[in-house]
Amino acid sequence: MSRMLRQLLFAGLLLAAGVAAKPEDETYDYVVVGSGPGGAPLAANLARAGFSVTLLEAGVDLGDNKNYSEIANFIQAGNDEKSRWDFFVRHSDDEEREAKYEKTTWRTADGGFYVGLDPPEGATRLGIYYPRAATLGGCAMHNGGICTLPNDADWDYIAEITGDDGWLARNMRKYFEKMEANEYLPSNTSGHGYRGYVNTTISDPSFFKQDSDVQKLANQLILVAGGDVARDINAPDPERDQATGVFGLASHADRNGKRAGSNTYIKSTLADPAKFDLTVQLKTLVTKVLIEQGEGDDNPRAIGVEVLKGAHVYEADPLFNDTAGELGQIFARKEVIISGGTFNSPQILKLSGIGPAEELAKFDIPLVVDLPGVGENLGDNYEAGLQALANKPLNGTAGPISVFLKTPTARKVRNIQAWCGTFSFEGFWPGFPTEYGPSQYECAVVHINPRSQAGYVRLRSKDPRHMPDINLNFFAEGGDEDLTELLDAAKTFRKAFNSVGEPITPFEERHPCPGINQNCTDEAQKEFIKLQSYSHHATSTCKIGPQDDPMAVLDSKFRVYGVNNLRVVDASAFPKVPGAFPVCPTFMLAEKASADILSQVEESTR
Repeated sequence: MSRMLRQLLFAGLLLAAGVAAKPEDETYDYVVVGSGPGGAPLAANLARAGFSVTLLEAGVDLGDNKNYSEIANFIQAGNDEKSRWDFFVRHSDDEEREAKYEKTTWRTADGGFYVGLDPPEGATRLGIYYPRAATLGGCAMHNGGICTLPNDADWDYIAEITGDDGWLARNMRKYFEKMEANEYLPSNTSGHGYRGYVNTTISDPSFFKQDSDVQKLANQLILVAGGDVARDINAPDPERDQATGVFGLASHADRNGKRAGSNTYIKSTLADPAKFDLTVQLKTLVTKVLIEQGEGDDNPRAIGVEVLKGAHVYEADPLFNDTAGELGQIFARKEVIISGGTFNSPQILKLSGIGPAEELAKFDIPLVVDLPGVGENLGDNYEAGLQALANKPLNGTAGPISVFLKTPTARKVRNIQAWCGTFSFEGFWPGFPTEYGPSQYECAVVHINPRSQAGYVRLRSKDPRHMPDINLNFFAEGGDEDLTELLDAAKTFRKAFNSVGEPITPFEERHPCPGINQNCTDEAQKEFIKLQSYSHHATSTCKIGPQDDPMAVLDSKFRVYGVNNLRVVDASAFPKVPGAFPVCPTFMLAEKASADILSQVEESTR
């Protein structure tokens, strides 16, 4: 099919939706879609290697806005409509269970939000709020910034299933060293980097030398779990998968609290005197990949993308109002790389004809490659926590500390990472969080390697501006085992809280066992956790796997099976949820993908 005919067909589809068509003919060596911790470093690395690269981002650049540049303001960033994409998800197909989620979000008749279980008349149920960030830098610009590497076993698993030893933990460490600019250890400490673009710091451990309520609580956590508030959470310890207790909480921020990573690396690449050939295009929503059919037995190949230019053209944008966009096309001499994130990358592939044949047929999308795994295998860390109110306002100032646990029924490795401090965090809803005053203390619990990855991201329509249908299918497989592990973690933290002594105690627990020194049954607590757990680390909807796995989407080099010149490089590529916090593992993913691509180029020129 000729390029002009493709333009006309696409224009016809979108003109029906009120979108103006204006074909553009831009060509680069690489087209990278999405500027999060997968796409941004990859685009910068390829440009620095001498190639022409364009980086496409649907949002705008907010890197100079203090809500984003200062990591302590992540709550403001997460609530800011300038970057928010408001996704709404389900935790199951059980409507009765879904109706019990206390932070259910509704659209009120006047266009606002109501959060709770007793909506006003005329309100429409939206579901469970799951905000993403559409801005230069992606979700690394609104997250809490926790930078923890996964268990080594997570990397080794990818090597095992693919046969690619490049994924072994001992080989992945070099990508961490390349990206990191460590600011909390002596510069000769092995296993860390000091010249990268991701500055890392830990919460100031000096608070532990001062007598205060928060120091007493931290000390009690150490007495119960072990560890040290200054312990290196990302140390290259051969026994790190078994290492438990208190650690310093590492963040991808510099010592002044400035976010570091995707946005700052792009900015430094653009500002470099070497004038690397990198073009950043903001307010550019990619609607599909342009595919050219192969000749004979050759695979089809990606040759570019089609885009809508304009602000607020995606339905998840709170400022979306059926905004018309300007249609264009951007072409790639070498490759198209999709880094749209766990929700949007599978949506883009499906709209391009790459995905489950039966699903695409429902929307009359011409099939390019039948890949049933696209959009499936959605996984996420279950998150819960022990939240309580002390008997008095808590004095002392300290950033959160981290605690690893290996609960009694854990499989081979540690299975809980928590972050503890004088904060309140119970998930996401418009306007989150709810503050409970100066006596609040919480250990927010993140479950590592959930047994269930039965969620999915599926199309609602063929209109690229529409959000997909997202069901996380929490606890669908191995649910009781995972709930037991979450409850055991809560019991450990309850022991630490209640043993700190007066006048801090007694604590009035808010959940999962409300009251003072209550004796809740395990069943009641597990039911609370099942109904009220939340998440914000979605992965694995375009998973890497061996070619004989019918649900694998990518090979070990991020290449989409059955389509040449097309890769996916973001958190959707992980075959399993990596550890407790995926942002720094995704930066590492980008570094590996950069090396894989450049190695392939080098081989092709020999």
